[in-house]
Amino acid sequence: MMEDKKEGLSRRSFLKAGIGAAAAASVSGLMLAGRFQENSLQVWSCGGLAEAFTEANGLYEQKNGIRINYTGAFAAALGKSLLGGAVTEVFAGRVLQLAQTLRNDNKMLYFKPLCFTEYVLITPLGNPAGIQSVQDLVRPGVRVILPLGASPPGGDAVMGILKKANVGQAVLKNMIEKESCVIKMMPAIINGKGEASIVERRLTRQAAFAGKVEVLPIPEALFPPGPLTFTIGVMKYAKDRVLADDYVNFICSGEAQAIFERHGFIPAISAKGRILVETLG
Repeated sequence: MMEDKKEGLSRRSFLKAGIGAAAAASVSGLMLAGRFQENSLQVWSCGGLAEAFTEANGLYEQKNGIRINYTGAFAAALGKSLLGGAVTEVFAGRVLQLAQTLRNDNKMLYFKPLCFTEYVLITPLGNPAGIQSVQDLVRPGVRVILPLGASPPGGDAVMGILKKANVGQAVLKNMIEKESCVIKMMPAIINGKGEASIVERRLTRQAAFAGKVEVLPIPEALFPPGPLTFTIGVMKYAKDRVLADDYVNFICSGEAQAIFERHGFIPAISAKGRILVETLG
């Protein structure tokens, strides 16, 4: 009987502790949310950042009791929309020039470097064609699939790498498919239909593809500078400037930058990222 009572008390104590912790977390979120005038924030980013932003946004919401209304879409389409009069409160875009244009047009109050992308060679597991470099893509019989039809800057960036390596036309002779979507292209490399491709490292970190391809580095000297840079900035339409600033500061913090690194990006605050900030502007 005493054991039953102790067990009952133990369970009640556990439940009380759990309820107390949940209440404390709720109150904490409300207190943090009280710092801001608004309880939500509209955030746009180019689609390549979507997985990382979804995870980072969830963490910010949990910490602050703020709802992040997030949209990720093609960089070119979002940029065109914003320049044409569309409205959001925070924008994380690709290509430094886009952020500079929004700032010069007085649509964006300020921006910060967020992260950088990098390109890699991928092959099926086991690397059956023995690919080691971009130059190997021109070897007779190598089945190459490239996303040259992808929306800017995707296809253009890959072609830029081939041209810098002086193998542009030669590689095209080995190309068995010209893909318009990198997501749709990946299974063809995984199943061995294609023996090599060039993609952004972030693709190899997505849940559907992680661990299913070999990943080989490409010398940074071959990277086209334009598409490498991602920025984040506060738009002039921000309803609560304190909230928008706080969110941007969080995304640029070590805690959130670690999320972007896990998703295949180079954090702007990392040693390599700081070098890229200096070299790319």
